[in-house]
Amino acid sequence: MALEAAKETQPTLVLVVGVAGSGKSAVGRLLADRLGWAYRDADEFHSEANRARMAAGHPLTDSDRGPWLDAISAWMGRAIAAGRQAVVTCSALKREYRDKLLAGRREVLLVYLHGSRELLQSRLAARDGHFFPADLLDSQLAVLQEPEPDEHPLVVEIDQSPEAAVAAVLSLMPGETSTVSDRAAGVPTVRDGPAASPSPTGASWRLARGDQSAVVVQLGGALRDYVVGGRPLLDGFSTGSAITGGRGQLLVPWPNRVGDGRYRFDGRSLQLPLSEVEKGNAIHGLLRWALWKPLAHTDDSVVLGTTLCPQPGYPFLLDVRVEYRLGPDGLSTAVHATNAGTEPAPYGVGQHPYLTTGTDLVDSTVLTVPARYLLRTDDRGLPVGREPVDGTPYDFRTARPIGDLRLDTAFTGLDRLPDGRAIVRLAHPSGRHGVDLWLGEGTRYVQVYTGDTLAESERRRGVAVEAMSCPPDAFRSGTDLTVLPPGATHVLRWGLSPWGYA
Repeated sequence: MALEAAKETQPTLVLVVGVAGSGKSAVGRLLADRLGWAYRDADEFHSEANRARMAAGHPLTDSDRGPWLDAISAWMGRAIAAGRQAVVTCSALKREYRDKLLAGRREVLLVYLHGSRELLQSRLAARDGHFFPADLLDSQLAVLQEPEPDEHPLVVEIDQSPEAAVAAVLSLMPGETSTVSDRAAGVPTVRDGPAASPSPTGASWRLARGDQSAVVVQLGGALRDYVVGGRPLLDGFSTGSAITGGRGQLLVPWPNRVGDGRYRFDGRSLQLPLSEVEKGNAIHGLLRWALWKPLAHTDDSVVLGTTLCPQPGYPFLLDVRVEYRLGPDGLSTAVHATNAGTEPAPYGVGQHPYLTTGTDLVDSTVLTVPARYLLRTDDRGLPVGREPVDGTPYDFRTARPIGDLRLDTAFTGLDRLPDGRAIVRLAHPSGRHGVDLWLGEGTRYVQVYTGDTLAESERRRGVAVEAMSCPPDAFRSGTDLTVLPPGATHVLRWGLSPWGYA
């Protein structure tokens, strides 16, 4: 069961419902803490008689639950009347129970925690000291009436950590795009369009500084647009459109490909999902389709974050955040990944913007890539060797037009300026304007792609210049793969510097 859209009214109360063992208390408390709201647990409203009845293994009847629901409803009414923001939990198994709590209260957001019987049973069996015995689960499931669409539930699966469940709730709460610290400090929320507008890429944030503007979206933390002096420098994607070709996406915890999705690490054989099925590869990491949460934002910057939880193929825990900032020299990006787990984790990162100088096709674009080596690849896009660019069509150390050359090539041996940056330059054929993509801390490779394998309407419209910390297939080869010890953080920095647009 997937996340579903909640009602559009910005809530002042959140009602978290679900059967015993679904994690209502853990999610409710954490959600209230993240929001800075009050928290009440429905168990606090039970009479001693009800508690004793359940502890003895007897399920409650409707008549037993009546006074309990009345007490919760009365408390919610008082909180709404007083303008108090709060999170309250309650099993609310039947529609009639929820109607009693929700009727006429558009200020209340309904969150339903859904999970399989097996998972619920295992959680209840692991609880210690709670008055609700595990053998009453079947009695709850027998009377459960799952929320209907007209109740506008936000449905969250419980086969994830409470932190991940809360992140999902926060990402989809109407109007909830700023953090508690933002609101306390009076930082304005920066939006691109109405909060409740449906979009296949989630919420978005528009940044502005002088004649620069950029748009970042929630899905994958992707960079959608960058405009300077009225000219777009990205071949991105429009409002309301899905992301295709990896445009602007963050690639964590590996960039590019892992052949067969299979690798060994720390004595274990691990299998990743094959997301490039036709070539038998795992491609572009695990977070490009995740909804990222805003952590901070101002007029010219935004910080988004997410958690990569342990899962089949990647049993490691990462906290990841990205900052986009407009400055006097252009757009800078910093991707931080911290190993929040208890064992070392393999790690790589990249990002996939498509650049344009305003030409219809990239053929006439003048390209400079300050790299001494390229990686030769097989027909699956996997490296088979490294060789010098000298004497090959791929030597772009001296600026020249791309022409009809098909590029999907990783470069390394980057020549850097005294400040440590390497500069990939795209120039308009006139030579009067263009954009530099600089590669800073954490960047050892850059992939350049002319889009020849995209859909016909998207081919060769822009040049993808992908900052990467490691080469393709690094999980298998180990080449320049980062191994993050517990508590360690990796940083990747890159940015865009426009020129000739004044």
